[in-house]
Amino acid sequence: MHKSAHILVLDPDPLNRVVLQNTLEETYFVTLSSSQEQALGLLKSNGIDLIIMDNQQLDGTAEPFLQALKANADTAQLPVIVISASASFLDEADSLQQGAVDYITKPFNPNIVKARVKIHLSNKQRNDQLSQQVLIDGMTSLPNRRALNETLTTYWRQCASGVRPLAVFVLGIDHFERYNQLFGHASGDECLCKIAQVVSGLIANMDGFTARHDGGRFVALLRDISEEETLEVAEAIHKAVAALAIRHPASPTCAHVTVSVGICYTKADFSRDHNEPLDKAAMALNDARERQQKAVLNVV
Repeated sequence: MHKSAHILVLDPDPLNRVVLQNTLEETYFVTLSSSQEQALGLLKSNGIDLIIMDNQQLDGTAEPFLQALKANADTAQLPVIVISASASFLDEADSLQQGAVDYITKPFNPNIVKARVKIHLSNKQRNDQLSQQVLIDGMTSLPNRRALNETLTTYWRQCASGVRPLAVFVLGIDHFERYNQLFGHASGDECLCKIAQVVSGLIANMDGFTARHDGGRFVALLRDISEEETLEVAEAIHKAVAALAIRHPASPTCAHVTVSVGICYTKADFSRDHNEPLDKAAMALNDARERQQKAVLNVV
């Protein structure tokens, strides 16, 4: 049977954990945890979709746990169902105010637990789909500028903590306004989509990230790459776009559509704002066009 979601059960009592596991494991993947610390560790790498916890069994650590979830952007929207032996309205209200989405009292009916879990997982799925739509460029289906900002922030933090190099590429379609004027915006949109597909495919093969920035510009991010490899990637992008052989009779430099690339390569200095490399890569793109070069690399 295909199991549709992954549920984390947080309860120090082993009997309670087994009862909930037996209730849910036919339909869902169930991971068991006996402590707040263990649960937080599991959340980092296990793709948890929903948490069930017993606040009374946690001896005062339930509130800090819920606060830790809300303070982390990756878990802030994770639904939490509290199961408790307390039938007090005050305890229920307190759990909901702390961030739980539901409160079930013991002894519970397994069918009630299953129904509540199904409801909250359905809500989470809808919310996840809406969140993804907000982060996607409607024309190219690439991540948009909002997604770019979030990913660049994450990459910058990761590279800073491990002193790992980060390359930021800004790609611009050369003479794109002339292309639109000659062939019309519908053809321009088709051109954008073709270039988005080949560039994002190339970058994805290197475990990188590609987004549409604006107009005829795209941004790509690659970690753990050398300066030499960065220039090789830029050349591969040029060849991939050239291989599309998209006619551009209005271009003063080439008979087909080309791109110019600006790159900011950060080796060790991550003390600056994470947006600065993006600005420097955009400046390098302008330099590449002024110098009539395929790519310009700035190392900082």
